[in-house]
Amino acid sequence: MRKITSKIYIAVVFIFLYAPIFVLIANSFNESKSRTVWTGFTFDWYSKLFHNEVILKSLLNTLIVAAVASIISTILGTAAAIGIYNMKKITRALVINITYIPIMNSEMVTGVSLMLLFVALNIDLGFMTLIFAHITFCVPYVILNVLPKLRQMNRSLYDAALDLGCNPLQAFRHVVIPEIMPGIVSGFLMSLTYSIDDFVISYFTHGSTSQTLPITIYSMTRRKVSPEVNALSAIIFIVVLAILLIMNLTDIKRSSAKKRAKGVRAE
Repeated sequence: MRKITSKIYIAVVFIFLYAPIFVLIANSFNESKSRTVWTGFTFDWYSKLFHNEVILKSLLNTLIVAAVASIISTILGTAAAIGIYNMKKITRALVINITYIPIMNSEMVTGVSLMLLFVALNIDLGFMTLIFAHITFCVPYVILNVLPKLRQMNRSLYDAALDLGCNPLQAFRHVVIPEIMPGIVSGFLMSLTYSIDDFVISYFTHGSTSQTLPITIYSMTRRKVSPEVNALSAIIFIVVLAILLIMNLTDIKRSSAKKRAKGVRAE
């Protein structure tokens, strides 16, 4: 009975999470602009999407900001995580707690604070302020992804590399980086995801020429959201799903290859 109940519960949770997405994808093929009346199957909204300059420009802005902010955040966050890891226990605990603040803090407070900071410094709101704002809230996610990998790493490997003739830079590049690479990749992907998804902080720090996709979609809600947004959302969902499948298949192949290599060594 418990197994049946747990399966039903899991099914209800998944339906609750994914039903709106599948409804959105279905509406992207609806000939009518209405979300409640089905009038026929069409690909028109997808063709119109690629001719909608406002949506395409907003998407390009979103991808540029997310890519730049994620790369810089990954570099800064990784360096910060290594610095925090090498601190003394009390100092490390204090800095980690401070690192949690941007994550736990309300996005409204962060967005307004950054806007006031840029205004006080006489910096015009635009691409630069948007990128700085995204870096601000992305760096903590990278730190909190890299730190656990540093704790799991065997410190003697770095010392052994130094004893075998590597200089500190070579030991860091060939020993430390490969050990913490899963944390770096996870931090980068989280930064990329949160940057693309962010609305509140972007709303307070963007300029007239640097609107991101969430802001553009929000501005459409004052009138009516175009079905072209449904088409774009469907494409994004399929691309993300494909990336996840490729990553999982790659991990499965790697793990199976490692198992085969271990089996060959054992023989």
